[in-house]
Amino acid sequence: MHIVCLDLEGVLIPEIWIEVAKRTGIEALKRTTRDEPDYDKLMRGRLEILSQHKLRLADIQKVIASMAPMAGAREFLDQLRATRQVVILSDTFYEFAAPMMAQLGWPTLFCHRLETDKQGFVSAYHLRMPDQKRHAVESFQKLNFKVIAAGDSFNDVSMLKAAQAGIFFRPPPEIATKFPQFPVTQDYAALASALDAAASRF
Repeated sequence: MHIVCLDLEGVLIPEIWIEVAKRTGIEALKRTTRDEPDYDKLMRGRLEILSQHKLRLADIQKVIASMAPMAGAREFLDQLRATRQVVILSDTFYEFAAPMMAQLGWPTLFCHRLETDKQGFVSAYHLRMPDQKRHAVESFQKLNFKVIAAGDSFNDVSMLKAAQAGIFFRPPPEIATKFPQFPVTQDYAALASALDAAASRF
């Protein structure tokens, strides 16, 4: 038996922080895990930017509520879940993800949480656990699942390495070049084929 673990942003939905940057005009928020491997450094910088610009959690949620999954993502996910167990492993936050999960049919999601102050400003973030994607993969393996994982960024690499098969989906060229052991797919048809090919080896 096997289980498929997918990243969320960049695989099924657009990058939330990039969309917030576009809507607010704050260019510094365009920096993502594709640019910064150190997630703590990235998030501390984001919280500082939000504080400087007086952006509340509700302001970000308003942007997210107007977003939609990537074209074809819901269909891809529905077809995948019809034949396989699927879990989304993301470094986003439950406070961000709900509108997207509704549009994707409420798949299983493991991610993190945000803390806000009395005025609604994001005051801290809390990881469910460090390197949670890798730990989730290893835990599924202990339950006797073979794991196929797909992602697009630096924060997905430990998950891809831990899985029996790792696949990139639309990664930046520099990330794909740095980790040539993972096949690169550019659309959902190619990703589905790569998943099938990996599963056939188990």
